[in-house]
Amino acid sequence: MLMRKTKPPTFNSSTTGSRRYFIDRWIRRVFWVFSALPALLGVLILVALGVKSQPILLAHPLTSLLFGSAWKPQKGEFGFLPFISGTIWVTVVALVIAVPICILTAIYLSEYASARIQRFIKPLLDLLAAIPSVVYGVWGVLAIVPWVQNSIAPFLGQWANLFPILTSTNPTGYSVLAGGIVLAVMIAPFIVAITYEVLQSVPVGLRQASLALGTTRWQTIKYAVLPKASGGIFASIVLGCSRALGETMAVLMVVGNVPQIPRSIFDAAYPLPALIANNYGEMMSIPLYDAALMAASLILLIIVLGLNIFSILALRHILIEKL
Repeated sequence: MLMRKTKPPTFNSSTTGSRRYFIDRWIRRVFWVFSALPALLGVLILVALGVKSQPILLAHPLTSLLFGSAWKPQKGEFGFLPFISGTIWVTVVALVIAVPICILTAIYLSEYASARIQRFIKPLLDLLAAIPSVVYGVWGVLAIVPWVQNSIAPFLGQWANLFPILTSTNPTGYSVLAGGIVLAVMIAPFIVAITYEVLQSVPVGLRQASLALGTTRWQTIKYAVLPKASGGIFASIVLGCSRALGETMAVLMVVGNVPQIPRSIFDAAYPLPALIANNYGEMMSIPLYDAALMAASLILLIIVLGLNIFSILALRHILIEKL
């Protein structure tokens, strides 16, 4: 029986190559669109807040809004300086408390702690990061505020003559210091986790080379590991600062919510997030009140964006210098 010869299948290499190029091009475009969505969303939020706050920007000069200290919506006076200064005070106090402790904790976990201790502590840090902010606020009201009122204020008040920032004029304990302590505990897990990962990314050979020269472990950390990881550590601090700037619920529960410019860490304050959370949806019948709250949101967003842009530029500068 004769077998019929069949021709082997032929492939058009040019057609197959063009099809692959077409699919690859479209996939690249789809990925580009999804990558551009976060940036587009940020621009849309910025534009929306700008449009909503336009009435008050047209009714009052920008300088009077930013540097005015009077907040009397019924009289048409909208000064954001007390809220901006309150936000800065609470954030700075939180960073002063959290940053040294977090960096030292990350150094211990990365360079000194055994694997058993690392397995025990790291889940605890993740647990702290997962606790809702309102729980931190309740803890602050029940524990931190009385502690500030009964212990810290009388103790630090002894040096008020030398350091006016320690002057205690608020006997209730609801103050910048209480908000800073609660906020420091909230941002600590993020700073520790990122700093730990940055320190772990430093090559082991760098440590071994330093130790081979006869240096101690601390000298190796100080002169070899920390300079190499300084850019990542700076980024972790900026991330913690950004979270501190936008935190709302826990801070408003312990900071006092008094629209004034703080002069001491024991004074009450009123951060911008607390202003927006407490008042949005209320007293909207007052002219320009809605636009004033939108302007407060816009100011807060600009502060956070400016801080992040500054950190990115500084981090690039550090990396370029190292190269």
